[in-house]
Amino acid sequence: MSDRKVIAVIGATGAQGGGLARAILADPDRRFAVRAITRKTDSDKAQALAAAGAEVVAADADDQASLTRAFAGAHGAYLVTNFWEHLSTERELKQAAAMARATKAAGVVHAVWSTLEDTRLAFPLDDPRLKTLHGKYKVPHFDAKGEADAIFAAEAAPTSYLLAAFYWENFIYFGQGPHKGADGNFVLALPLGGGKLPGIAAEDIGKCAYGIFRRGPEAVGQRFGIAGEVLSGPEYAAAFSRHLGVPVSFYDMPFDDYRALGFPGADDMGNMFEHHAILGEEFRRNRSPELARTLNPALQSFDVWLKANASRVPLG
Repeated sequence: MSDRKVIAVIGATGAQGGGLARAILADPDRRFAVRAITRKTDSDKAQALAAAGAEVVAADADDQASLTRAFAGAHGAYLVTNFWEHLSTERELKQAAAMARATKAAGVVHAVWSTLEDTRLAFPLDDPRLKTLHGKYKVPHFDAKGEADAIFAAEAAPTSYLLAAFYWENFIYFGQGPHKGADGNFVLALPLGGGKLPGIAAEDIGKCAYGIFRRGPEAVGQRFGIAGEVLSGPEYAAAFSRHLGVPVSFYDMPFDDYRALGFPGADDMGNMFEHHAILGEEFRRNRSPELARTLNPALQSFDVWLKANASRVPLG
C-alpha cells in the first residue's frame, strides 16, 4: 500500500463509507489505498474490509486526537457523521468540527465532507412555513451538517462537499416502504406534498465520493449534490408494484400526520419532507442524477436498485 495514496474513510463499516471503501478496493487501476476508520476494529464488517485489502484503524469521532492520529499520512479523508445513532445535533456538530480540525492537523491534502443544507438559511426560525424544532432547528439532521460547512471552510484541509439524497435503503431499514392497509391492499405512504423525491442507493454515494477524490484538487471547494433518480410518489409506487408482485398505491400523507407518527425523529423527518416540498424545484436541482453519473458511471436507477433489493423490503 505504501506506493499508493491513502484515503482514510470515516464510517467505513457503514453505508456511505462502506460504499467508498469498496469502490476504492474494486478500482482495477488501484489508484488509492483504503484506511478504514472505525471504533470497532474487531467487528465482522471491519474484518471483512481487512480481508479485502483495507488497513483498519481505530478512532472515535468524539475524540479529535484519535482522529488526528488515524488521518496521519493520509492523502485524502472521507468524513461523515451519523445523526441517527444518537439524535443529538449538538454532538453531531462537535463531531464534525473534530473531524475538520483533525484533517488539517494531520496534513490531509483533500477532504470530502458529507454534508446537507442548513435549512435555517432558507427558513429562519421565525418563518412559520416550517415548524421550529427544539427551539433551534428546522430539520435537525440537516442543520448541524450545514452549520459545520463553515468550520470545514475555515479550519479543515482543502475540502469538497458532497450532498446526498434520500437513501433508498430507508425503504428497507427505516420502515418507509409499502405497508398493508386495513383493506389488505399495499400502500406507500410518504409526505411529498405533490412533489418529487430525489433518491439514491447508499452504495452509489460512496462511488460518487470516489469520483470526487479521483478529480483531485479541481474538486476542492465545490459542492456536489447527487441523486440516482428523481421520482414522484406514484412513480415509486409503480416500481414497487412491478418488483414486489403486488399492487402498491401511493398515499401523499399530510406532513402533520407524518410528524405525529411518534417514532424517534418523526418530527425531523416530517420537516425534511416538507422542506423539500416547499422548495420544490429549487431543492431538486441541487440533487442531480446527471452530475452523479459523471462521478459514478455505474449509477443505479431506482428500478435497477429495487430489482436487486425487492426481497429485502419488509411488507408490513
